[in-house]
Amino acid sequence: MSENMDRRSNRGGRAARLAARASSTGNEAIRAGLAGGRYKPLTDADMARIHDAALTILARTGLSDHTQELCDLVLPKGAELNEFGRLCFPRALMEDLLSGTASEYYVHARGDRAGRDDMHCTAQNVYFVNSGTAVTTYEAESQSYRPSTLRDIYDFTRLVDRLDNIHMLGDTVLATDVTDDYRHDMNMVYALLAGSQKPACLTFRHRSHIPHAIRMFDLASGGEGSFMKAPSVVFGGCPVVSPLRFGRENLELMIDTAKLGLVIDLAVPPQAGATAPATLAGTLAQAVAETLACVAISNLITPGVPVTFAAWPFITDLRTGSFTGGSGEQALIGAASIQMGKFYNLPTSVGCGMTDAKLPDAQYGLEKALTIALAAHAGGNRLCEVGGMLGSLMGCSFESMVIDDEACGMVARTLRGIEVSDETLAVDVIHESATGPGHFLGNAHTLDHMNTEFVYPDLMDRERTDTWEREGKTDLMARAREKSQAILGAHFPNYFGAADAQVRADFPILLDADAMKRPAGA
Repeated sequence: MSENMDRRSNRGGRAARLAARASSTGNEAIRAGLAGGRYKPLTDADMARIHDAALTILARTGLSDHTQELCDLVLPKGAELNEFGRLCFPRALMEDLLSGTASEYYVHARGDRAGRDDMHCTAQNVYFVNSGTAVTTYEAESQSYRPSTLRDIYDFTRLVDRLDNIHMLGDTVLATDVTDDYRHDMNMVYALLAGSQKPACLTFRHRSHIPHAIRMFDLASGGEGSFMKAPSVVFGGCPVVSPLRFGRENLELMIDTAKLGLVIDLAVPPQAGATAPATLAGTLAQAVAETLACVAISNLITPGVPVTFAAWPFITDLRTGSFTGGSGEQALIGAASIQMGKFYNLPTSVGCGMTDAKLPDAQYGLEKALTIALAAHAGGNRLCEVGGMLGSLMGCSFESMVIDDEACGMVARTLRGIEVSDETLAVDVIHESATGPGHFLGNAHTLDHMNTEFVYPDLMDRERTDTWEREGKTDLMARAREKSQAILGAHFPNYFGAADAQVRADFPILLDADAMKRPAGA
């Protein structure tokens, strides 16, 4: 044992190990879209009762603050106004609509990633997504938060472009330095498309911005009409304001997305005890009802349009009234929401990894691991907010982004499970090693499976204590800072390529082309 440990401590240090990993073919033990679905916090009877409660809410209580446009679209097709003037969806109508909903959709990657990094949201395929529109960015040196900027959106995106376990982009932070709505949306889109060719999810401040964004999507995808042939971006938003009211701006975005036949990505976030009942079952029933209302509207506009079942119930700390994103209850109800989406055979998304911690500490690790792992094992298609989020979604961190990428890889390995076959049971190998050298090191079977069976983290410390002391006593935050700065100091993509000049001619782009080629502030 001591000989092996000594050999391990003399392999050239951390720098050599990082170089060796960088030169490898990549981690073969995991991939995007591994299947979840083993964790089921609800019984079949529970799901049936929640479904019945949700349909009763839709048929009897309905939703308020509907627009005339919405009524003109859905009342002639079976929706009703009740005696309180609320928009209701009869049970028979809901059952009919749910029988014809789309059970899957694709979100495509662009350029060199096309095909290889496309997302197929169906069954229990699991993908990790960074999103959240946090309003601050965490500065590791000062351990403080500052207002996030447009440059941050580009920097977070180009960082994610080099992180294999975060599969989808999002507008992770808000460009607080761009106050005009149109300029904000067009520059947010530009920063995302310039920084990576991974699939993306974003939202807009006004419906009128959608056609302009599609024009930019076309320029990023190969020319006029190319985006609609292989959509690489889905449009999100929160069309319901709990309890049971419509939010006009995001409702209008949902209506226009449905008319285009594009993937509708919504989020319905009632808070238990504040904008939903204090009981988890009651919050879940309300969240399902509010989500199904959006599913119904979208399918009444365009039958069979792909819609994400995105019931995102949140938990309130009832001592303070604050939202809490990292509790055990949050992990539980998020997984249950995914299970209800599977009940309806709909693609799903949920918010998870929304730690309440203000920096990557023990609380951060516990809350992230709990909420991400349960959501993944419930089989959520798109696990959102996982990348870099801190402080109950108020802030995002470059260091946290690379930590979360590594954590998602470890969670993905648990999704893959244990393959049992003659080859993996290795009965003959056990016999040969036990009667021969007495160990499995160097055995051909070990070498054959060392990369396909195990995930090897770069940031998580597995060294001996004396090796750790000798190499500087670094903690996880320091190692994450080293990795994030290495990427941000060298990777300056602009995936618009030759089309960038046309984009800048057509849109009020604020990111300076030369400044995009060097670190922020340099």
